[in-house]
Amino acid sequence: MAAGVDPALVHHYFGSKDQLFLAAIEAPADPADLLPEVLAAGRDELGAAVVRLLLRIWDGPMRPAGLALVRSAVGNEWTAKLLREFLVTQVMRRVVGTLDVPAAEREARGSLVASQLIGLVMARYVLRVEPLASASQESLIAAVGPTVQRYLTGDVTLPAS
Repeated sequence: MAAGVDPALVHHYFGSKDQLFLAAIEAPADPADLLPEVLAAGRDELGAAVVRLLLRIWDGPMRPAGLALVRSAVGNEWTAKLLREFLVTQVMRRVVGTLDVPAAEREARGSLVASQLIGLVMARYVLRVEPLASASQESLIAAVGPTVQRYLTGDVTLPAS
């Protein structure tokens, strides 16, 4: 490894490269533990399930770690890169990969979903824009879920890579 560390030590202390990654960015949750619940919702309810999970995480005890990560990413390119990697490889690829959409569309659809989720996090938890900041989870799921669903499975004009 470039860091001069025996790969066996990584596996001993972290179990896998993914677990090391989650520890390095101090991720508030492990997607491997949470995504099965989202994916069980089925194709037509996936958008709402993604938003529901996001709100459950952010409205729970993991919020302080999540806020620290997002605030750090805004001002630090290295942290921003880690957060992008986390969202793309650990979350969006797993969700979009379950859909029957052409492989060429998966990355664009995932980035559109990520833009919606990051925007919701920034408006509700960082900037505390009303009425989003005090809205109920169910009202936000009803408002944002259909947009996420459209990005996942609907007709969208996809940005070029």
